[in-house]
Amino acid sequence: MALPSGDAQLVQIMDAALADAARRAGSWLVCREGCTPCCHGAFIINALDVERLRAGMTTLRATDPSLAETLAQRGRAWIAEYGPAFPGDRDTGAIGDSEEDRQAFEEFANEAACPALDPATGRCDVYAWRPMTCRVFGPPVRMGEGEALGCCELCFHGASEAEIASCEMTVPHELEERLLAELDDASPSARETLVAYALLSPVPHATTPPCDKAPCPAR
Repeated sequence: MALPSGDAQLVQIMDAALADAARRAGSWLVCREGCTPCCHGAFIINALDVERLRAGMTTLRATDPSLAETLAQRGRAWIAEYGPAFPGDRDTGAIGDSEEDRQAFEEFANEAACPALDPATGRCDVYAWRPMTCRVFGPPVRMGEGEALGCCELCFHGASEAEIASCEMTVPHELEERLLAELDDASPSARETLVAYALLSPVPHATTPPCDKAPCPAR
């Protein structure tokens, strides 16, 4: 399954929005390389994120095969360590559909480092292809229409609510939803999973409906 061509536009919009929000936030936004609290804890990624990560792994296998293999090894190690408690299908990465599974995911691998995180440098090894959840963490954002602003708890210390609101980062949810619809039309079996599974190739897909649990913010 190919990454929709519109994803490049989505990434470009997100990069520009982040740069603009960071400019307005100034010293209130303390995100930096090596600051990794938001890189810990399992979170769900959508089918578009999966295809973007797969495209990144394809690029790395051609340009930096050693790094690509390191990432795959981290993915396998992550699944080996946390898979036994995974509330879903360990083989496919499909999140369980039952209410019990969804509740269990709330407590699943909350302290686990993302397998894309380089433990020595604190850098994301797939930064250019990172999931949307990672792209919205830090500045104030609304995860959906009408929802309250949320931002990283390490940022905006001393800022008033009005000052925080003035730094809001606009997220193109409609474009992302359109691209997800394109993927669904091309492959109805595409679904949400975890980063560890997306780093492995090929990424399995399940035929059950996607989990509707909102992803946990992480950079």
